[in-house]
Amino acid sequence: MTSAISGTSSSQSAGTGSKAGAAATSLGANFDTFLTLLTTQLKNQDPTKAMDTSEMTNQLVQFAAVEQQISMNGNLEKLISLQQAAQLTAAAPLMGKQVEVESDKLALQDGVGRLRLPAAGAATGAIVTVTDANGRTLRTQDVTLGSNATEWQWDGRDGNGNTLADGAYAYSVAGYDATGASQAVSATVLARATAAERQSGGDLKLVLGGLTVGFDAVRSVGGE
Repeated sequence: MTSAISGTSSSQSAGTGSKAGAAATSLGANFDTFLTLLTTQLKNQDPTKAMDTSEMTNQLVQFAAVEQQISMNGNLEKLISLQQAAQLTAAAPLMGKQVEVESDKLALQDGVGRLRLPAAGAATGAIVTVTDANGRTLRTQDVTLGSNATEWQWDGRDGNGNTLADGAYAYSVAGYDATGASQAVSATVLARATAAERQSGGDLKLVLGGLTVGFDAVRSVGGE
């Protein structure tokens, strides 16, 4: 089994980190132009009518303030980059572990998809339905809920016995009570963590084979 920890590509990281650098370069060019104009004015001023230095001083102060802000932005970008790297490193121990997540799709891994159904309460049973991306029903099964949480497994086959490819498949759970009346039932997905990656928007995601979820969807972490 191969697991991975990955972040943004080098080109994305470079693009993010160069914003402050580009601003500093632009400011430097503008400052050089300002100094050239200022020097020219001083050389050609009328000695009997000296220039008012207050305006020049104000402009120099403004340049200094902008330069300081650019420097702060650059430091902030570095801190964000370090924090993102630390988050990816912190996710490493999850690789290869079984995790329980909230998702409207289950992960079919190595030909097995698993759900955790709650213990019987108002609902004594549930009908689990798995569908493909087009909404076509692949498998439907009636499950009796016990006194403890029930782990339901799908063998990755459709109703005709055809083996389906690993990936993410939509599912629904419809609960019912002893009289057959509908009852709400929630389920969670059980799967093995295979990678953690940072997407272009900066969000850290946990990859469970063909299923990708946010870390806020994780409810528990188990063994391998």
